[in-house]
Amino acid sequence: MESLRLLGDAPRVAHVLAALAAILLIALTGRSLARVLRQPVVIGEIVVGLLSGPVVIALFGRDTLDAALPGPVFGVVKLIAQAGLVLFLVGLAHTLGADPAGPRRGGTLWVATGALVPPLVTGLLLAGLVLATGDTAARGDAPLPAFVLMVAVSMSITAVPVMARILADRGMTRSAAGQTALAAALVIDAVGWLLLTLAISLGAGSLDGVLHSVRALAFGAVCALAVRYGLRTRAARSACVKLPRAAAVLLGAVALAVALAMEHLGMTAVLGAALVGLAVPRGTDAPWERAVTTVSRAGGALAPAFFVVTGVTVLTGSFADTSWRLIAAAVVLGCVGKGLGGYLGARRSGRPPATARRVAVLMNTRGLTELIVLQAGLSSGILTGPIVLALIVMALTTTAMTGPLLTLLDRTERRPTTATYAVATESRVR
Repeated sequence: MESLRLLGDAPRVAHVLAALAAILLIALTGRSLARVLRQPVVIGEIVVGLLSGPVVIALFGRDTLDAALPGPVFGVVKLIAQAGLVLFLVGLAHTLGADPAGPRRGGTLWVATGALVPPLVTGLLLAGLVLATGDTAARGDAPLPAFVLMVAVSMSITAVPVMARILADRGMTRSAAGQTALAAALVIDAVGWLLLTLAISLGAGSLDGVLHSVRALAFGAVCALAVRYGLRTRAARSACVKLPRAAAVLLGAVALAVALAMEHLGMTAVLGAALVGLAVPRGTDAPWERAVTTVSRAGGALAPAFFVVTGVTVLTGSFADTSWRLIAAAVVLGCVGKGLGGYLGARRSGRPPATARRVAVLMNTRGLTELIVLQAGLSSGILTGPIVLALIVMALTTTAMTGPLLTLLDRTERRPTTATYAVATESRVR
Protein backbone atom coordinates (compact mmCIF):
# COMPACT_ATOMS: atom_id res chain seq x y z
CA MET A 1 0.00 0.00 0.00
CA GLU A 2 2.89 2.33 0.71
CA SER A 3 4.15 1.73 -2.82
CA LEU A 4 0.77 2.72 -4.27
CA ARG A 5 0.67 5.93 -2.19
CA LEU A 6 3.87 6.99 -3.93
CA LEU A 7 1.86 7.62 -7.09
CA GLY A 8 0.68 10.88 -5.53
CA ASP A 9 4.22 12.00 -4.67
CA ALA A 10 5.71 13.82 -7.68
CA PRO A 11 9.41 13.47 -6.70
CA ARG A 12 8.95 9.77 -5.99
CA VAL A 13 7.13 9.29 -9.28
CA ALA A 14 10.07 10.94 -11.04
CA HIS A 15 12.39 8.56 -9.16
CA VAL A 16 10.35 5.56 -10.33
CA LEU A 17 10.38 6.79 -13.92
CA ALA A 18 14.15 7.32 -13.74
CA ALA A 19 14.57 3.77 -12.40
CA LEU A 20 12.45 2.37 -15.22
CA ALA A 21 14.46 4.35 -17.77
CA ALA A 22 17.68 2.91 -16.32
CA ILE A 23 16.20 -0.59 -16.49
CA LEU A 24 15.28 -0.11 -20.16
CA LEU A 25 18.82 1.11 -20.85
CA ILE A 26 20.15 -2.00 -19.13
CA ALA A 27 17.87 -4.11 -21.35
CA LEU A 28 19.16 -2.38 -24.50
CA THR A 29 22.72 -3.11 -23.39
CA GLY A 30 21.84 -6.76 -22.87
CA ARG A 31 20.26 -7.00 -26.30
CA SER A 32 23.34 -5.50 -27.94
CA LEU A 33 25.65 -7.92 -26.15
CA ALA A 34 23.42 -10.83 -27.13
CA ARG A 35 23.55 -9.86 -30.80
CA VAL A 36 27.34 -9.63 -30.65
CA LEU A 37 27.50 -13.09 -29.07
CA ARG A 38 24.86 -14.43 -31.52
CA GLN A 39 22.42 -15.27 -28.76
CA PRO A 40 18.66 -14.54 -28.61
CA VAL A 41 18.15 -10.98 -27.37
CA VAL A 42 16.07 -12.21 -24.43
CA ILE A 43 19.13 -14.03 -23.08
CA GLY A 44 21.03 -10.76 -23.01
CA GLU A 45 18.13 -9.04 -21.25
CA ILE A 46 17.92 -11.81 -18.65
CA VAL A 47 21.64 -12.03 -17.87
CA VAL A 48 22.32 -8.28 -17.72
CA GLY A 49 19.11 -7.64 -15.78
CA LEU A 50 19.82 -10.35 -13.21
CA LEU A 51 23.41 -9.22 -12.69
CA SER A 52 22.76 -5.48 -12.56
CA GLY A 53 21.97 -5.43 -8.82
CA PRO A 54 24.87 -7.66 -7.72
CA VAL A 55 27.30 -5.73 -9.96
CA VAL A 56 26.27 -2.38 -8.44
CA ILE A 57 26.77 -3.81 -4.95
CA ALA A 58 30.16 -5.30 -5.87
CA LEU A 59 31.45 -2.06 -7.43
CA PHE A 60 29.85 0.66 -5.33
CA GLY A 61 28.42 -1.03 -2.23
CA ARG A 62 24.94 -1.79 -0.97
CA ASP A 63 24.30 1.83 0.04
CA THR A 64 24.52 2.91 -3.60
CA LEU A 65 21.92 0.35 -4.66
CA ASP A 66 19.65 1.38 -1.79
CA ALA A 67 19.97 5.02 -2.85
CA ALA A 68 19.17 4.16 -6.48
CA LEU A 69 16.29 1.88 -5.50
CA PRO A 70 15.03 2.82 -2.02
CA GLY A 71 12.41 0.55 -0.50
CA PRO A 72 9.25 2.42 -1.62
CA VAL A 73 10.58 2.98 -5.15
CA PHE A 74 11.70 -0.64 -5.39
CA GLY A 75 8.20 -1.67 -4.27
CA VAL A 76 6.62 0.23 -7.17
CA VAL A 77 9.12 -1.21 -9.65
CA LYS A 78 8.33 -4.66 -8.28
CA LEU A 79 4.59 -4.10 -8.82
CA ILE A 80 5.27 -3.00 -12.40
CA ALA A 81 7.45 -6.07 -12.94
CA GLN A 82 4.72 -8.36 -11.63
CA ALA A 83 2.15 -6.67 -13.87
CA GLY A 84 4.43 -7.17 -16.86
CA LEU A 85 4.88 -10.82 -15.96
CA VAL A 86 1.11 -11.32 -15.73
CA LEU A 87 0.49 -9.70 -19.11
CA PHE A 88 3.27 -11.71 -20.78
CA LEU A 89 1.88 -14.94 -19.34
CA VAL A 90 -1.50 -14.34 -20.97
CA GLY A 91 0.11 -14.80 -24.38
CA LEU A 92 2.29 -17.70 -23.29
CA ALA A 93 -0.59 -19.64 -21.73
CA HIS A 94 -2.75 -18.92 -24.77
CA THR A 95 -0.05 -20.51 -26.93
CA LEU A 96 0.18 -23.54 -24.64
CA GLY A 97 -3.55 -24.08 -25.00
CA ALA A 98 -3.30 -24.61 -28.75
CA ASP A 99 -3.16 -28.07 -30.31
CA PRO A 100 0.59 -28.54 -30.79
CA ALA A 101 0.74 -32.07 -32.08
CA GLY A 102 -0.08 -31.51 -35.72
CA PRO A 103 -0.12 -34.41 -38.15
CA ARG A 104 2.40 -36.53 -36.20
CA ARG A 105 0.79 -36.59 -32.79
CA GLY A 106 2.43 -39.88 -31.78
CA GLY A 107 5.92 -38.63 -32.60
CA THR A 108 5.38 -35.41 -30.67
CA LEU A 109 4.19 -37.30 -27.61
CA TRP A 110 7.25 -39.58 -27.69
CA VAL A 111 9.59 -36.58 -27.79
CA ALA A 112 7.57 -34.79 -25.09
CA THR A 113 7.69 -37.88 -22.87
CA GLY A 114 11.42 -38.28 -23.40
CA ALA A 115 12.11 -34.61 -22.63
CA LEU A 116 9.76 -34.55 -19.63
CA VAL A 117 10.15 -37.77 -17.63
CA PRO A 118 13.99 -37.95 -17.42
CA PRO A 119 14.24 -34.26 -16.38
CA LEU A 120 11.65 -34.89 -13.69
CA VAL A 121 13.84 -37.75 -12.47
CA THR A 122 16.96 -35.55 -12.51
CA GLY A 123 14.97 -33.00 -10.52
CA LEU A 124 14.26 -35.66 -7.93
CA LEU A 125 17.98 -36.45 -7.86
CA LEU A 126 18.84 -32.77 -7.34
CA ALA A 127 16.33 -32.50 -4.50
CA GLY A 128 17.77 -35.71 -3.04
CA LEU A 129 21.26 -34.19 -3.18
CA VAL A 130 20.05 -31.16 -1.21
CA LEU A 131 18.51 -33.45 1.41
CA ALA A 132 21.50 -35.82 1.55
CA THR A 133 24.03 -33.02 2.08
CA GLY A 134 21.91 -31.36 4.75
CA ASP A 135 21.96 -28.03 2.91
CA THR A 136 19.44 -26.22 5.08
CA ALA A 137 19.87 -22.92 3.20
CA ALA A 138 18.77 -24.55 -0.05
CA ARG A 139 16.15 -26.81 1.55
CA GLY A 140 14.15 -24.19 3.44
CA ASP A 141 11.18 -25.22 5.54
CA ALA A 142 8.53 -25.97 2.89
CA PRO A 143 6.75 -29.35 3.08
CA LEU A 144 8.96 -32.04 1.58
CA PRO A 145 6.55 -33.21 -1.18
CA ALA A 146 6.08 -29.62 -2.36
CA PHE A 147 9.83 -28.95 -2.37
CA VAL A 148 10.72 -32.13 -4.26
CA LEU A 149 7.98 -31.66 -6.85
CA MET A 150 8.83 -27.98 -7.39
CA VAL A 151 12.51 -28.78 -8.01
CA ALA A 152 11.49 -31.56 -10.41
CA VAL A 153 9.15 -29.23 -12.31
CA SER A 154 11.87 -26.58 -12.50
CA MET A 155 14.21 -29.08 -14.15
CA SER A 156 11.59 -30.18 -16.70
CA ILE A 157 10.64 -26.81 -18.23
CA THR A 158 11.43 -25.95 -21.86
CA ALA A 159 11.02 -22.30 -22.87
CA VAL A 160 8.66 -22.05 -25.84
CA PRO A 161 9.20 -18.30 -26.54
CA VAL A 162 13.01 -18.51 -26.53
CA MET A 163 13.02 -21.70 -28.59
CA ALA A 164 10.70 -20.12 -31.14
CA ARG A 165 13.07 -17.14 -31.41
CA ILE A 166 16.09 -19.43 -31.88
CA LEU A 167 14.29 -21.38 -34.60
CA ALA A 168 13.31 -18.16 -36.40
CA ASP A 169 16.83 -16.71 -36.18
CA ARG A 170 18.36 -19.89 -37.59
CA GLY A 171 15.73 -20.52 -40.27
CA MET A 172 14.64 -23.79 -38.62
CA THR A 173 10.96 -22.98 -38.16
CA ARG A 174 9.86 -25.37 -40.92
CA SER A 175 12.54 -28.00 -40.30
CA ALA A 176 11.62 -31.43 -38.91
CA ALA A 177 13.74 -30.85 -35.81
CA GLY A 178 12.29 -27.39 -35.21
CA GLN A 179 8.65 -28.38 -35.60
CA THR A 180 9.09 -31.51 -33.48
CA ALA A 181 10.92 -29.71 -30.68
CA LEU A 182 8.49 -26.78 -30.56
CA ALA A 183 5.42 -29.04 -30.51
CA ALA A 184 6.93 -31.18 -27.76
CA ALA A 185 7.86 -28.07 -25.75
CA LEU A 186 4.25 -26.90 -25.86
CA VAL A 187 3.10 -30.24 -24.43
CA ILE A 188 5.82 -30.26 -21.77
CA ASP A 189 5.10 -26.76 -20.52
CA ALA A 190 1.36 -27.43 -20.43
CA VAL A 191 2.01 -30.44 -18.18
CA GLY A 192 4.53 -28.39 -16.24
CA TRP A 193 1.93 -25.77 -15.33
CA LEU A 194 -0.36 -28.48 -14.00
CA LEU A 195 2.46 -29.92 -11.87
CA LEU A 196 3.35 -26.41 -10.72
CA THR A 197 -0.21 -25.93 -9.51
CA LEU A 198 -0.02 -29.23 -7.64
CA ALA A 199 3.27 -28.27 -6.02
CA ILE A 200 1.88 -24.94 -4.81
CA SER A 201 -1.15 -26.73 -3.39
CA LEU A 202 1.10 -29.20 -1.57
CA GLY A 203 3.04 -26.25 -0.22
CA ALA A 204 0.04 -25.40 1.95
CA GLY A 205 1.35 -28.09 4.30
CA SER A 206 -1.90 -28.97 6.09
CA LEU A 207 -5.30 -30.32 5.14
CA ASP A 208 -6.91 -26.94 5.77
CA GLY A 209 -4.27 -25.30 3.62
CA VAL A 210 -4.80 -27.81 0.80
CA LEU A 211 -8.56 -27.25 0.96
CA HIS A 212 -7.96 -23.51 0.82
CA SER A 213 -5.77 -24.03 -2.26
CA VAL A 214 -8.47 -26.14 -3.87
CA ARG A 215 -11.02 -23.40 -3.21
CA ALA A 216 -8.65 -20.82 -4.68
CA LEU A 217 -8.14 -22.96 -7.80
CA ALA A 218 -11.89 -23.43 -8.09
CA PHE A 219 -12.32 -19.67 -7.92
CA GLY A 220 -9.71 -19.25 -10.62
CA ALA A 221 -11.40 -21.86 -12.79
CA VAL A 222 -14.75 -20.10 -12.41
CA CYS A 223 -13.13 -16.81 -13.40
CA ALA A 224 -11.55 -18.48 -16.42
CA LEU A 225 -14.88 -19.95 -17.52
CA ALA A 226 -16.53 -16.56 -17.11
CA VAL A 227 -13.80 -14.97 -19.23
CA ARG A 228 -14.12 -17.66 -21.89
CA TYR A 229 -17.89 -17.45 -22.26
CA GLY A 230 -17.86 -13.68 -21.93
CA LEU A 231 -15.37 -13.28 -24.77
CA ARG A 232 -17.32 -15.67 -26.99
CA THR A 233 -20.48 -13.59 -26.89
CA ARG A 234 -21.49 -11.76 -30.03
CA ALA A 235 -21.20 -8.35 -28.34
CA ALA A 236 -17.64 -9.05 -27.15
CA ARG A 237 -16.54 -10.38 -30.54
CA SER A 238 -18.01 -7.36 -32.30
CA ALA A 239 -16.37 -4.93 -29.87
CA CYS A 240 -13.03 -6.69 -30.31
CA VAL A 241 -13.22 -6.29 -34.09
CA LYS A 242 -14.29 -2.63 -33.97
CA LEU A 243 -12.12 -1.52 -31.03
CA PRO A 244 -9.05 -3.80 -30.94
CA ARG A 245 -7.01 -1.53 -28.65
CA ALA A 246 -9.82 -1.20 -26.15
CA ALA A 247 -10.25 -4.98 -26.27
CA ALA A 248 -6.56 -5.46 -25.47
CA VAL A 249 -6.78 -3.03 -22.54
CA LEU A 250 -9.87 -4.84 -21.22
CA LEU A 251 -8.20 -8.24 -21.55
CA GLY A 252 -5.10 -6.99 -19.73
CA ALA A 253 -7.21 -5.50 -16.93
CA VAL A 254 -9.12 -8.77 -16.51
CA ALA A 255 -5.87 -10.73 -16.37
CA LEU A 256 -4.44 -8.40 -13.73
CA ALA A 257 -7.64 -8.59 -11.67
CA VAL A 258 -7.76 -12.40 -11.71
CA ALA A 259 -4.03 -12.65 -10.96
CA LEU A 260 -4.38 -10.24 -8.03
CA ALA A 261 -7.37 -12.18 -6.69
CA MET A 262 -5.48 -15.48 -6.89
CA GLU A 263 -2.53 -13.98 -5.05
CA HIS A 264 -4.87 -12.58 -2.38
CA LEU A 265 -6.27 -16.10 -1.91
CA GLY A 266 -2.81 -17.45 -1.17
CA MET A 267 -1.90 -18.78 -4.62
CA THR A 268 0.54 -17.16 -7.03
CA ALA A 269 -0.45 -14.49 -9.54
CA VAL A 270 1.20 -16.61 -12.23
CA LEU A 271 -1.64 -19.14 -12.06
CA GLY A 272 -4.31 -16.47 -12.42
CA ALA A 273 -2.62 -15.08 -15.53
CA ALA A 274 -2.21 -18.56 -17.00
CA LEU A 275 -5.89 -19.37 -16.44
CA VAL A 276 -6.96 -16.22 -18.27
CA GLY A 277 -4.61 -16.98 -21.17
CA LEU A 278 -5.96 -20.51 -21.48
CA ALA A 279 -9.53 -19.20 -21.37
CA VAL A 280 -9.20 -16.79 -24.32
CA PRO A 281 -10.97 -18.36 -27.36
CA ARG A 282 -8.67 -19.61 -30.11
CA GLY A 283 -9.02 -20.32 -33.79
CA THR A 284 -9.52 -18.40 -36.99
CA ASP A 285 -13.07 -17.49 -36.03
CA ALA A 286 -11.93 -15.96 -32.72
CA PRO A 287 -10.99 -12.27 -33.07
CA TRP A 288 -9.04 -12.19 -29.80
CA GLU A 289 -5.67 -13.33 -31.18
CA ARG A 290 -4.62 -9.75 -31.91
CA ALA A 291 -5.64 -8.59 -28.45
CA VAL A 292 -3.65 -11.42 -26.84
CA THR A 293 -0.61 -10.52 -28.92
CA THR A 294 -0.88 -6.86 -27.87
CA VAL A 295 -1.21 -7.76 -24.19
CA SER A 296 1.73 -10.19 -24.37
CA ARG A 297 3.94 -7.63 -26.11
CA ALA A 298 3.12 -5.05 -23.45
CA GLY A 299 4.17 -7.57 -20.81
CA GLY A 300 7.34 -8.35 -22.73
CA ALA A 301 8.23 -4.66 -22.78
CA LEU A 302 8.07 -4.65 -18.96
CA ALA A 303 9.96 -7.94 -18.61
CA PRO A 304 13.37 -6.26 -18.01
CA ALA A 305 11.99 -4.89 -14.74
CA PHE A 306 11.19 -8.46 -13.71
CA PHE A 307 14.78 -9.53 -14.37
CA VAL A 308 16.23 -6.66 -12.35
CA VAL A 309 13.83 -7.26 -9.44
CA THR A 310 14.66 -10.98 -9.46
CA GLY A 311 18.37 -10.23 -9.46
CA VAL A 312 18.08 -7.82 -6.53
CA THR A 313 15.81 -10.05 -4.42
CA VAL A 314 17.48 -13.40 -5.14
CA LEU A 315 21.05 -13.04 -6.32
CA THR A 316 22.27 -10.30 -3.97
CA GLY A 317 21.58 -12.40 -0.89
CA SER A 318 22.15 -15.93 -2.19
CA PHE A 319 25.73 -16.05 -3.49
CA ALA A 320 27.26 -16.77 -0.11
CA ASP A 321 24.64 -19.40 0.77
CA THR A 322 24.80 -21.37 -2.50
CA SER A 323 27.43 -24.09 -2.86
CA TRP A 324 29.23 -24.54 -6.16
CA ARG A 325 28.54 -28.25 -5.85
CA LEU A 326 24.80 -27.54 -6.00
CA ILE A 327 25.21 -25.25 -9.02
CA ALA A 328 27.38 -27.80 -10.86
CA ALA A 329 24.94 -30.60 -10.10
CA ALA A 330 22.02 -28.55 -11.39
CA VAL A 331 23.83 -27.76 -14.66
CA VAL A 332 24.99 -31.33 -15.27
CA LEU A 333 21.65 -32.91 -14.40
CA GLY A 334 19.82 -30.29 -16.47
CA CYS A 335 21.89 -31.09 -19.57
CA VAL A 336 21.71 -34.86 -19.11
CA GLY A 337 17.97 -35.02 -18.45
CA LYS A 338 16.82 -32.89 -21.37
CA GLY A 339 19.56 -33.89 -23.81
CA LEU A 340 19.43 -37.65 -23.36
CA GLY A 341 15.67 -37.75 -22.89
CA GLY A 342 15.01 -35.58 -25.94
CA TYR A 343 17.32 -37.67 -28.11
CA LEU A 344 15.83 -41.00 -27.05
CA GLY A 345 12.30 -39.68 -27.48
CA ALA A 346 13.07 -38.41 -30.99
CA ARG A 347 14.68 -41.71 -31.98
CA ARG A 348 11.74 -43.66 -30.56
CA SER A 349 9.40 -41.54 -32.68
CA GLY A 350 11.27 -42.56 -35.83
CA ARG A 351 13.42 -39.46 -36.33
CA PRO A 352 16.89 -40.00 -37.88
CA PRO A 353 19.96 -39.48 -35.67
CA ALA A 354 20.78 -36.03 -37.10
CA THR A 355 17.28 -34.75 -36.41
CA ALA A 356 17.23 -36.38 -32.97
CA ARG A 357 20.47 -34.64 -32.01
CA ARG A 358 19.02 -31.25 -32.92
CA VAL A 359 15.82 -31.99 -31.03
CA ALA A 360 17.89 -32.91 -27.96
CA VAL A 361 19.79 -29.62 -28.12
CA LEU A 362 16.61 -27.57 -28.61
CA MET A 363 14.79 -29.23 -25.70
CA ASN A 364 17.50 -27.92 -23.35
CA THR A 365 16.29 -24.34 -23.95
CA ARG A 366 14.75 -22.96 -20.76
CA GLY A 367 15.14 -19.18 -20.61
CA LEU A 368 12.33 -16.91 -19.47
CA THR A 369 9.77 -19.66 -18.77
CA GLU A 370 12.13 -21.20 -16.24
CA LEU A 371 12.46 -17.87 -14.44
CA ILE A 372 8.68 -17.58 -14.25
CA VAL A 373 8.39 -21.02 -12.65
CA LEU A 374 11.19 -20.23 -10.21
CA GLN A 375 9.51 -16.95 -9.30
CA ALA A 376 6.31 -18.87 -8.55
CA GLY A 377 8.23 -21.31 -6.35
CA LEU A 378 10.04 -18.51 -4.54
CA SER A 379 6.97 -16.33 -3.98
CA SER A 380 5.01 -19.31 -2.64
CA GLY A 381 7.76 -20.06 -0.12
CA ILE A 382 8.56 -23.51 -1.53
CA LEU A 383 11.96 -22.65 -2.99
CA THR A 384 14.72 -20.68 -1.28
CA GLY A 385 17.20 -18.18 -2.69
CA PRO A 386 20.15 -20.62 -2.93
CA ILE A 387 18.28 -23.33 -4.86
CA VAL A 388 16.72 -20.67 -7.09
CA LEU A 389 20.18 -19.26 -7.83
CA ALA A 390 21.48 -22.72 -8.78
CA LEU A 391 18.50 -23.30 -11.08
CA ILE A 392 18.88 -19.84 -12.65
CA VAL A 393 22.51 -20.62 -13.50
CA MET A 394 21.39 -23.95 -14.94
CA ALA A 395 18.66 -22.29 -17.03
CA LEU A 396 20.95 -19.61 -18.44
CA THR A 397 23.76 -22.07 -19.14
CA THR A 398 21.62 -24.60 -20.97
CA THR A 399 19.82 -21.89 -22.96
CA ALA A 400 23.08 -20.18 -23.97
CA MET A 401 24.45 -23.55 -25.13
CA THR A 402 21.64 -24.08 -27.64
CA GLY A 403 22.89 -21.84 -30.45
CA PRO A 404 26.58 -22.86 -30.32
CA LEU A 405 25.68 -26.57 -30.14
CA LEU A 406 23.41 -26.29 -33.18
CA THR A 407 26.23 -24.55 -35.06
CA LEU A 408 28.64 -27.28 -34.00
CA LEU A 409 26.26 -29.96 -35.25
CA ASP A 410 25.93 -28.18 -38.59
CA ARG A 411 29.71 -27.97 -39.00
CA THR A 412 30.34 -31.53 -37.84
CA GLU A 413 27.78 -33.02 -40.21
CA ARG A 414 29.09 -30.96 -43.14
CA ARG A 415 32.65 -32.24 -42.83
CA PRO A 416 32.03 -35.89 -43.80
CA THR A 417 30.09 -34.73 -46.86
CA THR A 418 32.92 -32.42 -47.90
CA ALA A 419 35.53 -35.11 -47.32
CA THR A 420 33.55 -37.68 -49.31
CA TYR A 421 33.18 -35.22 -52.18
CA ALA A 422 36.93 -34.55 -52.17
CA VAL A 423 37.79 -38.28 -52.28
CA ALA A 424 35.31 -38.89 -55.08
CA THR A 425 36.73 -35.96 -57.09
CA GLU A 426 40.30 -37.20 -56.63
CA SER A 427 39.28 -40.70 -57.78
CA ARG A 428 37.71 -39.33 -60.95
CA VAL A 429 40.85 -37.29 -61.72
CA ARG A 430 43.03 -40.41 -61.39
